[in-house]
Amino acid sequence: MPDDWGRDRPAPEAVGRPRRTMSRTERARANRNRRRRRNLTVLSVLVLVAVIVGAGLLGSKVWHGLFGGTPSDYSGDGVKDVVVQVHTGDTTTAIGKTLQDGGVVATSQAFVDAAAGNASISAIQPGFYKVRTEIPAANAVTRLADPQNRVGRFTIPEGRQLDDIADVKSGAVTKGVFSLIADATCVDLDGDRTCGVTAGDLKNAAGAADLASLAIPAWAADPVKAMGRDHRRIEGLIAPGTWNIDPSAPATGILSTLIGASVANYEQNGLLAAGNAENLTPYQVLIVASLVQRESKPQDFAKVARVIYNRLIAPDHRRLEFDSTVNYSLDRQEVATTDADRGRNTPWNTYVREGLPATPICSPGQPAVAAAEDPEPGDWLYFVTVDMQGTTLFTRDYQQHLANIEVARRNGVLDSAR
Repeated sequence: MPDDWGRDRPAPEAVGRPRRTMSRTERARANRNRRRRRNLTVLSVLVLVAVIVGAGLLGSKVWHGLFGGTPSDYSGDGVKDVVVQVHTGDTTTAIGKTLQDGGVVATSQAFVDAAAGNASISAIQPGFYKVRTEIPAANAVTRLADPQNRVGRFTIPEGRQLDDIADVKSGAVTKGVFSLIADATCVDLDGDRTCGVTAGDLKNAAGAADLASLAIPAWAADPVKAMGRDHRRIEGLIAPGTWNIDPSAPATGILSTLIGASVANYEQNGLLAAGNAENLTPYQVLIVASLVQRESKPQDFAKVARVIYNRLIAPDHRRLEFDSTVNYSLDRQEVATTDADRGRNTPWNTYVREGLPATPICSPGQPAVAAAEDPEPGDWLYFVTVDMQGTTLFTRDYQQHLANIEVARRNGVLDSAR
């Protein structure tokens, strides 16, 4: 039986020309397409390899070395001296960030790692420190913990006034607040001693700067204005104590920092409410505190404050007649003032001026301020120190006071007689 499958099925149709029958143009186009696909494949592989390698390099020191980045820590002795500030409440991380921003350490993390487990980190206190740029993080920890690298730190003793004073007998000079501040701005940087301001700069700023830029409080504004451009208008507004200042700050900025912090301290300790019983302003209470500081020993502060208040309200308008107010404007200290000195008409001389001096005459300490705020009850009008041990006798009776003065004269202590 004949096979007729071939007769009935459709004939195959050509779907493309055989390769040997492609035209030259078609063959060239096919070759170009084939090369393009091959190049794209190779490029994709290269990009993938670059991404993988780049990601590895990005997290390695090799990447930083190739592109000039910062190493994780420095080595060596550093490049130059700089001053940095550690703020109150700064964490180790915050200190590290300050050092990194100042070019001292390579990274904040390097400082944190160096400080971990290092007991000396607890010795780092708020303030200003001299360090060097580009030093190892461990070196930075050591430098900050070394008190020798602390700068801008100084102490104002209780009873110190703005200007230097000289002892008449010995000639010794006691540095005033301005000189103490100026000294604190001096720093040795890379072998050169640099001072930010002088006592003269501070004196000029105290007299010329506007009250707002000096942080003068509202309760002191009027009496400060009344002193015009006299630098002593800010006397007493800088409290005694230990301070940290930026050695590179301008004179006005330094005074503003010290006055602002001092005023806040005075107010926190009750100065604003003090004086109500005596009908005095906070500023007048501060003046009384300065007189107490210069006229008596701590054990007698509260009694001397009471003497001052009693004299101020005496019906016969009794003057205070304190030698300390005579010496103040003379910038010198002498045991007994002269008749000529006591006759000088100054804003502070209580021999010729009724009531209180125009300003405080020194920086009173907190015990003296507390005594002025809360004087001891009593009716005393006179006091005199009668021996070298500081024994002071108080009385309301003038004849008794004269007898006490004789005791003081016999013992050679007339400078405190009243």
